[in-house]
Amino acid sequence: MQEKHDGGARPAPEVAVHVPPRSMWSDGLGRTATRSAQLLLALALAVVVIYGLLQVRLLLIPFLIALILAAAVSPVVGLLRSWGWSAALATATAFLGILAVLGGVVTGIVFAVRSESDELVRSANEGWLQLQEFIANFPLPVSQQQIDEALASVVDFLTSAAAGRSALSGLSTAAEIITGAVLMAVILFFFLKDGPRIWGFLLSWFPAARRPKLEEAGSRAVDVLGSYVRGTATVAAVDAFFIGLALFILQVPLALPLSVLIFIGGFIPIVGATVAGILATLVALVANGPVAALVVVAVVIVVQQLEGNFLQPVVMGRSVSLHSLVILLALTAGTILGGIIGAVLAVPVTAVSWVVIQVLSGRASGEQPVPVRQHR
Repeated sequence: MQEKHDGGARPAPEVAVHVPPRSMWSDGLGRTATRSAQLLLALALAVVVIYGLLQVRLLLIPFLIALILAAAVSPVVGLLRSWGWSAALATATAFLGILAVLGGVVTGIVFAVRSESDELVRSANEGWLQLQEFIANFPLPVSQQQIDEALASVVDFLTSAAAGRSALSGLSTAAEIITGAVLMAVILFFFLKDGPRIWGFLLSWFPAARRPKLEEAGSRAVDVLGSYVRGTATVAAVDAFFIGLALFILQVPLALPLSVLIFIGGFIPIVGATVAGILATLVALVANGPVAALVVVAVVIVVQQLEGNFLQPVVMGRSVSLHSLVILLALTAGTILGGIIGAVLAVPVTAVSWVVIQVLSGRASGEQPVPVRQHR
């Protein structure tokens, strides 16, 4: 018998679709865990690198100081060579000149402090007595006995074996400072003499396609370092001159050491000038009374306002285009890792790192960043 057909379309056979099992790393939690593991790995690598650099800080700090000074002085070498001077003579002149300036500043600090050391001790004693009296009369419950006990604990520490070990550590630190200064001078000489050759040698290890970007990054970094050092030195000198002039007019003791300290503090943005101004105010308060201290405060505020609003933008331009929060974070990290030297080096190193990142990412040349593709 023949089968009857109703003329309708035969339904298509069902095809089994194989769905792969869902991985535990493909959902939101898995992607978050992957990113977290990558972040932890990057942080661990950064910690290892920082720890390794801290172990060779006797080499790293002189190297960075020499690099910054070479970037600041290299235009002088180029100018002398454009006048027909030989490379050796131009390098030697710039090298001896910068050593003379640094040596003069250090010698001035030492002699200024030594010449007024008695006055410094007397002012310190008077300041300590006034501080004790202020604390004793303060509304908080702090008695004279508690102050004496705290002072006695400090004296006990200074006469203990720990203080002896600290003294030996101080001798070791002095030896490290001398070694670092000599090493810095040697590195600075070779940077001034063979800087372009050293940079060319380093570039030769990279592929030819990458060299233009790296060369531009190096050139921008040297410009930023040089502008930063020259601009900061100019601003710090102006601050030290006018504030020191006010201290001399008011006949504040230790005016010369305080002026030098203000100049050095100018190399630590935001914090350094403020701390130096507070110290000058305290010395004026102890030695000359509250009226002189208020005058010093007014002079410090006026000078810093003029510096921040007029002088610094003209002298430094946009050589360090960093936000104030970034500068504060860099100063904190530099102080933790390297003390005062770390605080001085933190801002220029951060500025150079930011410029290099901008150049390598294409943002410095006006290139638009690649838009992030949104997932639907």
